Amino acid sequence: MTKPIILIIEDEAAIVAYLQTELKFEDYIVLTASDGDMGLSVFEQNATKISVVLLDWMLPKRNGLEVLRRIRKLNGQVPVILMTAKNDVGDKVAALDAGADDYITKPFEIEELLARLRVSIRRQSKDSPRKYQLADLSLDLDAHRVIRAGQIIDLTQREFQLLTYMMQNSGKILNRDDLLDNVWGLDFDGQYNTADVYIRYLRQKIDDHFSPKLIHTVRSVGYVLRTD
Repeated sequence: MTKPIILIIEDEAAIVAYLQTELKFEDYIVLTASDGDMGLSVFEQNATKISVVLLDWMLPKRNGLEVLRRIRKLNGQVPVILMTAKNDVGDKVAALDAGADDYITKPFEIEELLARLRVSIRRQSKDSPRKYQLADLSLDLDAHRVIRAGQIIDLTQREFQLLTYMMQNSGKILNRDDLLDNVWGLDFDGQYNTADVYIRYLRQKIDDHFSPKLIHTVRSVGYVLRTD
């Protein structure tokens, strides 16, 4: 069984060290980031793998609510637990309205946090499909594997994220902005044709030597993943 991956975005080194020790003892894989920008970068690189995000409210560079909103643009399903010393009802409402799944006030007992993590992971496993299938193309998030017509397809991390987003939205026309915002992130400042370049890479790997073709261009609009 795949170990859950927890991303901790927290700037207090002592808290990070403590959480790492406790979570690793509980057999979680732990990723860390010490500011909002780094947290978004780590999340974007591992968006399809992360089980839960533990997010501090007060962070350098970007505060927790801004990070949370951007995570929600990239992935509407991953559970996010906000950690903060704020205990006002209005703050809790603001966090939940911004997309947090749960909220825990510092200082907290590790047993309570572990219980909240277990609940979030159980809910995620029930609510979110981890495998996608279209014609003879399959994608397994847990195994990080793509297969077409029985053949394993080797994709880069970005290609895998792009295909995941397209399979999650199969049948829906996606324009360049959709792809850039949801796969590369809102802060992407590269070339606007980057999405087109990666669509071409995907076609070479999952379409060129197979039938039917699955990636279709809708002229002047975008791209769609479908069987016809």
